[in-house]
Amino acid sequence: MSEREIGHVVALFRYPVKSMCGEALQSVMVGWAGFAGDRRWAFVRAGMERSDFPWLTIRERPEMWQYVPRFADPEKPDSSVTLVRTPSGEELDVVDEALAAELGSGARVIKQGRGIFDALPLSLISTQTVDALGGYAGAQLDPRRFRPNILFEAIDGSAFSEDACVSNTLRIGDMRMRVDKRDKRCVVTNVDPTTTAKNPEVLRAIARERQNFLGVYGSTVQTGTIAVGDSILIES
Repeated sequence: MSEREIGHVVALFRYPVKSMCGEALQSVMVGWAGFAGDRRWAFVRAGMERSDFPWLTIRERPEMWQYVPRFADPEKPDSSVTLVRTPSGEELDVVDEALAAELGSGARVIKQGRGIFDALPLSLISTQTVDALGGYAGAQLDPRRFRPNILFEAIDGSAFSEDACVSNTLRIGDMRMRVDKRDKRCVVTNVDPTTTAKNPEVLRAIARERQNFLGVYGSTVQTGTIAVGDSILIES
């Protein structure tokens, strides 16, 4: 088996609570359920429990970007108390009924040990892809808007290079992941993570230029630790 370097990691993000602000990490253990602690909690809308998409998300409440979760014990995220800083600066346990009441929609919180993912547990996008999409949308875009786990810089400088990784295996640090499919996007990408302002040109550009796909999804084939600065190698 041979390997070829295609880029390096420039940022890592996990999202302890689905659709809330992400945590920037310098390194993280990647298990069979993705990043340790990623999307272990989510809020369910009242009356939507049996629907295909019961979650309360940025689509319904863009201001969820301004709720900042953290683990009280970051070394043991899957067993740690999870705290959420609200936009007012108050810090609440994620299971505190006051937090659900503040979010509205009759929301209640649930926990899933294997993570609550829309598709697959790992997502990856390049800085060049984000920049190119910004050109199509006529705006400079924050990569966090696309809620990646792994943000990387492509070694050849080209945009959308992650698409060519589909059906291949990548090695990053001690971890190996299979790139399973392209990431189909929704209106969440229209919401700025800092201001929560909506720009519909973002999703329009993804639909027009990229058939509604941007970035890729993957799954773990070998657990291990990855870190900012790690090379990304494609196996062949």
